[in-house]
Order: sequence, then structure tokens, then C-alpha cells
Amino acid sequence: MVLEQAILYIKPGQETAFENAFKEAQLIIASMKGYIRHDVLKCLEQEHTYLLLVEWETLEDHEIGFRKSKEYQKWKSLLHHFYDPFPIVHHYSSILI
Repeated sequence: MVLEQAILYIKPGQETAFENAFKEAQLIIASMKGYIRHDVLKCLEQEHTYLLLVEWETLEDHEIGFRKSKEYQKWKSLLHHFYDPFPIVHHYSSILI
């Protein structure tokens, strides 16, 4: 299992619109091969900051299967205009398994 992590900085005042768009976008990511689960957490100290966590079976499921898919274009159109700056994505795997 691979954990994708991204801190999402949403343009101030766009939080509600982002949350509504994410409700639609999450259906896209949840339909992808290798997807396990996801969560989006809103920062308590900075209301325009969110943490996206997505579990994938493999790194390739995210980097190739999702990001190179036509579904990703819809994801991008729904969400990318909310980000400022654009998020940096990192991937993690457990050292305990």
C-alpha cells in the first residue's frame, strides 16, 4: 500500500466551492484501478488549508493509472483552479510491514 499526501492551499474565500467540487471529484478517484481509500482533512488553524490522503495499491496506480487517464482531466478541471500554490505530492510506504 502507498499513501499519497498533499497539502492543499485553497484560494481564500473559495473553501466552500472547493469542498463542493471535491464531493464530485472524489467519485472519480474512487473509481480508479488501485484506489483503496481517501480522506480530506480541513486544517483547524488555517481554514483555507486541507490535507489530502489517498491510499493506492501501488505507486504506479496513482502516477500512471490515474494521472495519465482521461478521468484525471475531469479531476483537474474540477479542482486545480482552487490551488494557490499548486500542491506538492509525496508518497509514503510503511516501514513496519
